[in-house]
Amino acid sequence: MYNANMPKDTELPSSKQLIKSTVLALVIALILLVTVILPAEYGIDPTGIGQTLGLKKMGEIKKQLAIEAEQNIQQTANETTQLVHEEVVLSQVMEVEAIIQTVPAKAAPSETRSVQLQPGEAAEIKLAMKKGVIVNYQWSVDSGHVNYDTHGDNANTNYFSYNKGKASTEDSGELQAAFDGKHGWFWRNRSNQTVVVTLVVAGNYSDIQKLL
Repeated sequence: MYNANMPKDTELPSSKQLIKSTVLALVIALILLVTVILPAEYGIDPTGIGQTLGLKKMGEIKKQLAIEAEQNIQQTANETTQLVHEEVVLSQVMEVEAIIQTVPAKAAPSETRSVQLQPGEAAEIKLAMKKGVIVNYQWSVDSGHVNYDTHGDNANTNYFSYNKGKASTEDSGELQAAFDGKHGWFWRNRSNQTVVVTLVVAGNYSDIQKLL
């Protein structure tokens, strides 16, 4: 079935020749490893041949590139870790801010006072306030009208006027204390009927008193 001629025993290499060829191949491979591969791939040149052939320089460049690649990978990993950390911190800050926004602000002290005035009768209500403190206020009468004077005083200031009016039925706004002391409103009923003055105040005053 086969046309190929089988080789004769005398034509086959002997065991001694095979061993010799194997050893020779190993020696050549070792020589190539030391003189070519090590210098060209790793910059290692024990014989100096790689330096002569320029292979050592090639290996050193490859080695440096490998080191730089490793450094870039480490730097990228560090930057990624830092970015993740910053994102976590930012998320936590946003959560705290959201919680703070949901907490209702503490309301300023608020009070309502009413005084009844016969024709010609007067009344005065004042707040104890520190300089610069602001109080929101609103007052009105149920009928008739009054003259009013918004003012302040202390041990050193007998009278300090904020605003005043005649035949008024209401007033509102902000009262900012010009100094430490008592600040408030004086009303006198100049109509011919009994009136009720209702005052609503809100702010950081320390005391409220009806002086008349």
